[in-house]
Amino acid sequence: MNWIDEVNTKLKRKNQVLFSKDSSLLQDLRLLLETQNHRTVVLWAFEFAEETVEKLEEKYPTESRPRNALKASKLWASGRIKMPIAKREILNCHAFAKEIQSLEDIALCHAIGQACSTVHTSGHALGFPIYDLTAIIRSYGIDHCQTPVEIRKQEYIEKIMYWRSHYESYTGDWADFMLR
Repeated sequence: MNWIDEVNTKLKRKNQVLFSKDSSLLQDLRLLLETQNHRTVVLWAFEFAEETVEKLEEKYPTESRPRNALKASKLWASGRIKMPIAKREILNCHAFAKEIQSLEDIALCHAIGQACSTVHTSGHALGFPIYDLTAIIRSYGIDHCQTPVEIRKQEYIEKIMYWRSHYESYTGDWADFMLR
């Protein structure tokens, strides 16, 4: 079954999330993410989260929870705050998703939360594309999403390859747990 058929099945079931870690579209990305060091994956996740936060800020200029989650996660990764503080901000970002109606924006909030949680473990990284691609389908509709989804997936791959080669040139601080 191709990924469009998988998504159509989820849409017919009225699933909110249209991809999973087992989605055929994501298998090569999943393997690529699993073979990277933690800092590479975190930098990758932060870059996509920043873009997504900016997108939400355009629609919700007075809403600060997605931005606060990203800021807290960056502070956590740098060792300036501890996990419980960052976790609270990440959960607040997820809570914002429960207060809005747009299925696209709900997915984007969850994408940010997953990207921010990548500081905890690289296993959260795949959550970003799961939700981000869901948002793309919610935006374009199933009949017009194939090209934007496949382009976006390629952006994920290109960006992970970039950070794999450049994570050592990152000039920010890292917490000790990020250096292991």
